[in-house]
Amino acid sequence: MPAVQITSLGSQPRSYAQGALVTGAERTLFISGQVPEAPDGTVPDGFEAQCRLAWRNVLTVLTDAGMTERNLAKVTVFLSDRQYREANARIRHEVLGDHSPALTIIITGIYDEAWLLEIEAIAVA
Repeated sequence: MPAVQITSLGSQPRSYAQGALVTGAERTLFISGQVPEAPDGTVPDGFEAQCRLAWRNVLTVLTDAGMTERNLAKVTVFLSDRQYREANARIRHEVLGDHSPALTIIITGIYDEAWLLEIEAIAVA
């Protein structure tokens, strides 16, 4: 089995790259938009708590597929307001460390007004 390699192209200092070149992958995981909702249906107050929960939900899907954050090739974050840009970047950096997948951030209306963000992703293994 070939080793999966995700090569970041044009990496930025805050956990994202201009592109992610994937070689040797045998499995691709498409992660639906993960929202800041706990399994019991509760939504925490405040952006930071919601962002951490949405990332925890992404990591749970990755774990269920036998993957980690290092398998992420592409992440799309939908923010309800520009005011959350810096907190989003800081928390993403905490979660991803030195891993730099391709990244898109979109400021938009979110399906449920209680949610301040949503995160979808593509991972490879």
